[in-house]
Amino acid sequence: MIIRKKTNTLALLFAWRGTIFPKVLPAMLLLSSVSLLLGIGAHNHWFHLPTPPVVGFTIFGIVLSLFLGFRNNASYDRWWEGRKLWGQLIATQRHLIRESQILPNARRELILRQVIVFTHLLRDRLRYQTAHPELFLEYGQMQADQIEAFATHINPPQYALEHIQYDLIQAHRQHEISDITYTHLSAHLNTLGMIQAGCDRIASTPVPFAYSVLLHRAIHSFCIMLPFGLEAALGLWTPLMVAWLVYMFLGLDMLSAQLEDPFGRQDNNLPLDSLVRLVEREILTALNVAQVPPALQPHNGHLT
Repeated sequence: MIIRKKTNTLALLFAWRGTIFPKVLPAMLLLSSVSLLLGIGAHNHWFHLPTPPVVGFTIFGIVLSLFLGFRNNASYDRWWEGRKLWGQLIATQRHLIRESQILPNARRELILRQVIVFTHLLRDRLRYQTAHPELFLEYGQMQADQIEAFATHINPPQYALEHIQYDLIQAHRQHEISDITYTHLSAHLNTLGMIQAGCDRIASTPVPFAYSVLLHRAIHSFCIMLPFGLEAALGLWTPLMVAWLVYMFLGLDMLSAQLEDPFGRQDNNLPLDSLVRLVEREILTALNVAQVPPALQPHNGHLT
């Protein structure tokens, strides 16, 4: 995620890192060059280009704008829903920090450390990456066979929740907590499970491929036709107008493609590493651990 101050108008106007501009610049230069060549040729009467019908060209642009707006809204809804789910995860672990104080200290520490393991595993699952074994040794307090079980499990975050549930069951059987307390704490684990299900739904269900291909082709076709449709009306001003229109249309298309997968590692995706570190810091602080890792800071305005 890009973290930058938005109070400086000039800084926003000339921002480069984290914007879509570098990705669409090649297409802008190519089509603007084509526009310039067409304009020079038409101005010097080297050739005559038939102008596309203005009405059809206008209708095409309006319809394309509507579909592009729909695509961007759908992608942003996925991005925002992902952020709400991780916000709910942070709130749930805070509830567990407060309400688990009824447990004996040793069991409470084990359960809360396993919540840290769960958040790490959920992030790794959503980003299709493998968790490091050091994670289980440091926070999970697990043996080698348990670590191997996590590595081979088809759903490691769910497996972590099963471990936490087992510890709560043991606490209940040993009369460390009452039935009501057990039910209340289990409800928070159910919430964590629902959060994972929501994240899995977003990660495993992209915007329909056929719709994305149709819109992508339509945008590129429209951008290719721009020089031919604008040259007769704008003349040598055509390259500038083409560059701006290409920037807007292709930029929105590429931005929606980034937001469609909110859990990735691109510039505008959610900062899952930072959110996981926040959970880690809050739990370790509640457990009075001497050395709490520092919060992640943006690097060149980019927070992972």
